[in-house]
Amino acid sequence: DGFKVKEGRYQLDIRKKFFTMRMVKHWNRLPREVIEAPSLDTFKARLDVALGNLI
Repeated sequence: DGFKVKEGRYQLDIRKKFFTMRMVKHWNRLPREVIEAPSLDTFKARLDVALGNLI
């Protein structure tokens, strides 16, 4: 799966890393339609729907 983010060891300067280790697990649990959103606005809308379904 090309969209999975792998956990790994991080250097001390975490500001250079886009995802923290805590975010990796959450990102990998998102539905594919959220991750494959063509724009940021679409991503946000689909993320809201996906998170709303969890409640």
